[in-house]
Amino acid sequence: MPQDTVSPSRSLGSMPTTRAIRRPELRKMVPLADTTIYEMERRGEFPRRFPLTRRCVVWDLGEIETWLAQRKKAAHDSAEPAEGPDVRTRRTRPVHR
Repeated sequence: MPQDTVSPSRSLGSMPTTRAIRRPELRKMVPLADTTIYEMERRGEFPRRFPLTRRCVVWDLGEIETWLAQRKKAAHDSAEPAEGPDVRTRRTRPVHR
């Protein structure tokens, strides 16, 4: 009796292709500190990581590239440069050597 099954190659062909990146590759693409990325994830301002195993988390490369493109577009669209920190609120002066 023939069975109506979908071959694995056909079922995988319909799934979107994504590539996951680990932390070292993410650091090369996004030069932000880990704590900054964690805080931005928590606030919903950065793509969220997901676990592959209990000890391995990854980010979706497509989401990271989209986020970078959006940041770049926003930077080009704004007429004025990004604000720096308010130096008047510093508690200590920077040390110059």
